[in-house]
Amino acid sequence: MSRLTKKQERFVATVWNFYATNRREHLPWRQTQDPYKVLVSELMLQQTQVDRVIPKYDAFIKRWPTARHLASASLADVLKAWQGLGYNRRAKFLHQAAKAVVNDHNGVFPQTTQKLQTLPGVGPYTASAVAVFAYDHSEVLIETNVRQVFLHHFFKQKTDVADKEILQLIERTLPVGSSREWYAALMDYGSYLKKTYGNVTQRSAQYAKQSRFQGSDRQIRGAILRLLSDAAITESKISKHLDFEEFRVKEQLRKLCREGLIARIRNTYSLPR
Repeated sequence: MSRLTKKQERFVATVWNFYATNRREHLPWRQTQDPYKVLVSELMLQQTQVDRVIPKYDAFIKRWPTARHLASASLADVLKAWQGLGYNRRAKFLHQAAKAVVNDHNGVFPQTTQKLQTLPGVGPYTASAVAVFAYDHSEVLIETNVRQVFLHHFFKQKTDVADKEILQLIERTLPVGSSREWYAALMDYGSYLKKTYGNVTQRSAQYAKQSRFQGSDRQIRGAILRLLSDAAITESKISKHLDFEEFRVKEQLRKLCREGLIARIRNTYSLPR
């Protein structure tokens, strides 16, 4: 860490002091440094609230405790276990990533961000998060709670703040040799700030409001996957079961097939095997 200004020193002390008495030790992914389990948590936490993720994460890890276990599972079973989290492509990516670790890396997770990004569904942030929380690498990363902290402390009167500005401060304040604890502290503090002061990430240039779920294509996709969890069903029966316009249901059936999240034989749809 380069020499900090007085303001930056006070900021670092504030974050550590908060974390000392308010750390979220109950989060199950905080109890592991296994890169597989860290990856499961990171993909589950994307655009999903922590309280919804905890029981799903615990059940998922209990059922598939290693990448080898997950790689040997069917995608259908993985999709069923994922229900309730949404954005089901994440489940497919995780399944593919486990297979890649087993088939291409002899069951051993890559350790560099560059190699981690060769895994399906693993982008720059996820690769950095796995490197930090599994290996304690000193990576510069940003997510919603980290963004919340820096906006609150350093950009109180500014709007349209670019991540580039925030990342410079993240890099300056990143402590050498304890990045895992530091990012955990930032995330816990950011969660507290959001509940206390509201979501200031709206002042970020990268802010994008999540689209409404009710009546959305995401809701239709989730309903289709839940329906197919029980049995293979014809297209006409799917449309009758779901309270959405038929043309919208058909459109999402085609998209889910193209993405490999469901399979079609003649006019009958099922989860992939």
